[in-house]
Amino acid sequence: MPLVDLEGWTPKDLGSSPNRWRKLDVWLSVTGSCSFLLAPLHRLRGAQRLFILFAVAFFLLVIALSKGLDPRRQLRSLLQDHTGTDLDLSYPPQYSDIKEIQKSLPQHNLNLPFPEGATGRYVRFSSQVKQLGWNNVLSELLLLTHLAYKSQRAYVFMDYIWAQVHYPWQESSAWELPPRTPLGALMAGPTVGGAWSPGDPAPRSVHESYWEVVCPPENVKVIWTNEVKKQYNIHFEGSGKHIFGIWNKILLDETASCVDIRAPPLEVDNFGQVFDLWLLGTARILDFWEECKDSPASRLLGPSPVVQRAVDRNKHLFHIAETENHDPFSRVFAVHVRRGDYVQQCTGLANWNSTFYMWNLLPWLPDRFSPPPGGAPGNNTEENIKMYLERCLPDMDQLIAKIAKARDQYEREVFGNRIKGHFLTTLYILTNARSQWLDEFTARLEKEHFWRIVTSHDIVHGNAQEKDVGMAIDMDLARRSAMFMGNGWSSFTSNIIHRRLVDGKVPISNRFF
Repeated sequence: MPLVDLEGWTPKDLGSSPNRWRKLDVWLSVTGSCSFLLAPLHRLRGAQRLFILFAVAFFLLVIALSKGLDPRRQLRSLLQDHTGTDLDLSYPPQYSDIKEIQKSLPQHNLNLPFPEGATGRYVRFSSQVKQLGWNNVLSELLLLTHLAYKSQRAYVFMDYIWAQVHYPWQESSAWELPPRTPLGALMAGPTVGGAWSPGDPAPRSVHESYWEVVCPPENVKVIWTNEVKKQYNIHFEGSGKHIFGIWNKILLDETASCVDIRAPPLEVDNFGQVFDLWLLGTARILDFWEECKDSPASRLLGPSPVVQRAVDRNKHLFHIAETENHDPFSRVFAVHVRRGDYVQQCTGLANWNSTFYMWNLLPWLPDRFSPPPGGAPGNNTEENIKMYLERCLPDMDQLIAKIAKARDQYEREVFGNRIKGHFLTTLYILTNARSQWLDEFTARLEKEHFWRIVTSHDIVHGNAQEKDVGMAIDMDLARRSAMFMGNGWSSFTSNIIHRRLVDGKVPISNRFF
C-alpha cells in the first residue's frame, strides 16, 4: 500500500486534496473513527462512496438518539481534527491529550500498595459546586483537597462543568451539554493528581473515571451533607476550623474504603456543599486561613501546562527596557475591572448588605469594607446602596483615582524616597469590557498617568485550549504581577489574593477598589 502524506490533513480538506479517499481511509484507521464502517472508500465509485457515507451518517444518528446525544455534535466530532492539537479557535477544544494524561495517571493502578491501589482509601465529593463560575468552584476545590489529605484519603477530582453563561463558545458549538473542561487544563498540583512533597506518604488524587473502577457501588459509603450539618449544627454556625474538624474526624473514623459525600436535592438545601457560601462568604472562614495557606494543596498549586504555555507566549507584552534581563512582571500593576453583568451583581450584593468574599476579608489587608448600618436584607437603603456601588462598581473617575493612589502608596512603602518617577509603569487590565468605555478608560490612563496599557483582549491564544481557560490565564498573570487591585466581592479576586499571599507578596501589594 503506497505511503500517504497526512501531515496537516483532516477530513475538512476532503474536497480538494489529492488521493482524498485514500487519505480519508488512512486517517480513519489512524484515529479509529468508524474505520470498521468506512471500508477503503478509494476503491469505490462515486455513487457507492456516497451510499457508504450516508449509511454511516444514518448509523451515527441512530446511535446518538438512542443515547440521548445531539447527532449534530457527534457528526461534527467525526469530521473534526482528532490530532489533539485543538488549533481551530472557532470550536471548543476536545482535549484528547489532557484526557489521556488524566486517564493514564500512575496512581490509577489497582496493584499499588496501601494507601493507594485496591486497598486504598478514597473520598469523592459529589456535593461540590457545579455549573457556576470557575472561581466559585476553585474556592471549594482547594479546601476539599486539603480535607481529603488530612483525612488520609485520595481526593477524587472531576471535570469542571461550565455554566453556559460563562462558556467562551455558543451552546450549539459545545461537544456535550453541559460543557466540560478537564481539571488538568485549568490547574496543576495535587488536586489534579500531581505529586505531594518528597517523602509525603499521602495518597495521590485520582480522576473520577478511576473511582468507578476502584470503588464499585457496593463498596461505597454515602454521607449526606445536610444530615451532618443538622447533627452538628454547622449550617449557619461554626468557624472554618470547627467545620473542617468535624468533617475531618468523620472521614478519619469511617472504616469504609470509599466514601461519597453527597448533597440533597435543592429543595432540601440549596447550598449543600461541605464548605458552602454561608461559610465562604463570611468572616467565619478566616480562622482557617493559616492552615489553608500552609496546606500542600495551596503550596504545590501551579498553572496547568495549557496556562503556562499561554503565559510564556504573551510575556513579551509585559517586557520593557528596564526588565529586559529581569522578571517582566516586576513593574506590572494588574487591575480587575469587571463591567457588564456586574451592574446587576453589585446591586444585588448591596441589597443584601453582603460582606467581602472569603480571603478578601482578611483583616490585615488594606481597603477594608464594613457593611453600613440600616436597611434590611433584601431591602437596603438608597444611601447604603450608593456606598456599595462606589466600591463594587466605581465609575471611571473613581477607578482612575484609586489606581493612581494605590500605586503611590505601594511605591512609597516599598521604595521610600529611593526612586524618582514611578517604578510600576505597565497597567494590566483584566476585564470583560469591550466598548467605547474601555477605549476612553485606557486613553485617559495613558494621557493622565502615563501608563503603558495591556488588557485581557491583547492576550493571544495559541489554540482552543488556551481560549477555553482564558480566565485561568488572566489569574496567573495577575498572580505574577508586582501589584494587584480587585473587587472585594469577587471569588476571582479572592483566589488571586490567595495565590499571591501563598507566594509571599506583601499585603500593600494586594488592594481592593
